Parts: sequence; structure tokens; C-alpha cells
Amino acid sequence: MNHHFQSFILQQTKANSLLEKEVIQSLWSGYGQIKRIALQGSDIKSVVVKNIQLPQQDLHPRGWNCEIGHQRKLKSYQVETHWYKKYASNSKARLPKCYGITTQKDEVCILLEDLDSAGYNHRKQSLSWQGIANCLAWLAKFHASYLDKHPQDLWNIGTYWHLATRPQELEALQDQNLKAAAHKIDEKLNQCTYKTFVHGDAKLANFCFSDSNEVAGVDFQYVGAGCGMKDVAYFIGSCLSEKECERLESQILDTYFEYLHKALSKEQKALEKEWRALYPVAWADFHRFLKGWSPGHWKINSYSERVTQEVIKQLNYGS
Repeated sequence: MNHHFQSFILQQTKANSLLEKEVIQSLWSGYGQIKRIALQGSDIKSVVVKNIQLPQQDLHPRGWNCEIGHQRKLKSYQVETHWYKKYASNSKARLPKCYGITTQKDEVCILLEDLDSAGYNHRKQSLSWQGIANCLAWLAKFHASYLDKHPQDLWNIGTYWHLATRPQELEALQDQNLKAAAHKIDEKLNQCTYKTFVHGDAKLANFCFSDSNEVAGVDFQYVGAGCGMKDVAYFIGSCLSEKECERLESQILDTYFEYLHKALSKEQKALEKEWRALYPVAWADFHRFLKGWSPGHWKINSYSERVTQEVIKQLNYGS
């Protein structure tokens, strides 16, 4: 870490010295690292630093090396800095505090609370129903926090897979019926009456858990406007099998909306009616991206195929 960033961390935390303890993970396609930093002489014992660096070359693991992908990733990091500067403090859902952001040349340093030290020190590969319900509660609180807000300096349309940013994946899509319906699916979601900010990458890996299964969320590169069902469908697809997705569908939606109404302090029946109807559309939208991006991906299954075909039928024939 360069001297400017070290000085910034010491200044923001009022620490006397720091030690880089570990690299938590490298950022997608070589765009930097997330590190845990131990501090001495500060009330804050450790912090997490998201150090964003422009790579010398774009080495995407699935071969999507292009200017479109590069610009999308650059904007995603700009969005994340604006998110922490302007919006994060208004979240009812638990997320890391931001102690400050600084830039130097082609590098950005986002200085964040260490959620491990705050008690959210568990990462999970699978969840019990209670864990799923707690994540749905987190999403409901998050969506309630930004209902009807305008996403200035965020993505106009949230999520990393939305159609306008994925022309290559659409071109590569071999499912011709889905390809033909892609714009209708996109429009159906984007023209919803009730919009909030969606997390945009609400997979299981971006949630941290406490000993008592409380939840905190991380990674806000793809926050933007949209229907909350985009987050819910994407999250469920990240942690449940196709049989569980189908078996628990009603329970998932009932649970989410129960928490959403609670977070809003009132029941919004019109919102719930609209968003429930858009849940399968959100599934179809991500399915469209996935089949163009990685046709052999494990998330492509009979449930998502069936849901998508039903959505296409409804869009084409209104039945």
C-alpha cells in the first residue's frame, strides 16, 4: 500500500501505526484487493481497505475482455464511492461504516469498518431457513430505506447484469425465444411503478453473519434504481437448489413482504401486488444474462427455464 493511503488511514482512525494483516480477496479481473489492516493507538482495532487499482491489462476469467467490460467495472467503483459518500448512512440494513475515501492517480482507497471485529465474522456456503429469512429481512430493510429515491451518481438501473450493459452476452445468447424477449423483459422490470435502490449483487457471498445469525451486507458496486425483486430472485438463486426454489417460492415472498411492510411501518398492498408479479420476470432477466454469459453455469436449471418460458408466454400473449 502506498504512503498516501497509509497516511490517510492513520489520519482517519487516529492510529499511531498500522500493519497489513491479510488480503481478504482480490477484486474481480485484477482491479485491486481488499485488505484487513490492524491498528495501534486507536479505539478502532482494525479496518478493511478496498484498494482499487486499474490493471495493466483486463484479464477476465470468462474471456469478456473488452472496453465495454472495462468501462462497466470502472463505473462500478465510481458508483461504490458515491454510495458510501452520499447514501450508505441512510440504510436501515446493517452494512460497514465508511471512515473515508481518498484517491491518488489511478487508485482509490475506501476505508471501511471491519465487520469481523463488529461480530459479523461468519461467511456461509449454505443457509438454514432462518438464515434465508434473515437475509430477506436485510433486503427488505435495504429496499425500504430507499423507496422512491432518485439514484444520483449511482446506476440508473441497478444490478450488474441489466441489459443495457450486456450487449455481448445478449449477442452470444443461443436461446432465440429468450433473445427475442430480452427487451420486453427488461422494459417490464424498468417500467415498474414502485422503485427503490437495489443492491445489485446480493448473492450469499456478499452477506456476513454473526454468531446469532444476524446479517450485514457488503459490496455496493452495482447499486441503482429498480424493483426489489431483482435482489430477492438473485439472492435465492445463489443459495437454494432448483427444487427448493420452487417448493419455497410462496414462503420466500410472504416472508420478504412481511419484513418489507414492517420496515416501511405500513402495509403497501399496491407495491406488493406489483412486485410479486415481477418476481418471475426478475428470474427471467437474470436467466437471460446467465445463458449468454456462461451457458453451462450451475444456476441454469429446470426451475429457471420453466419460469422464464412462462414469462415469455405472458409477455407475448398476455395470458
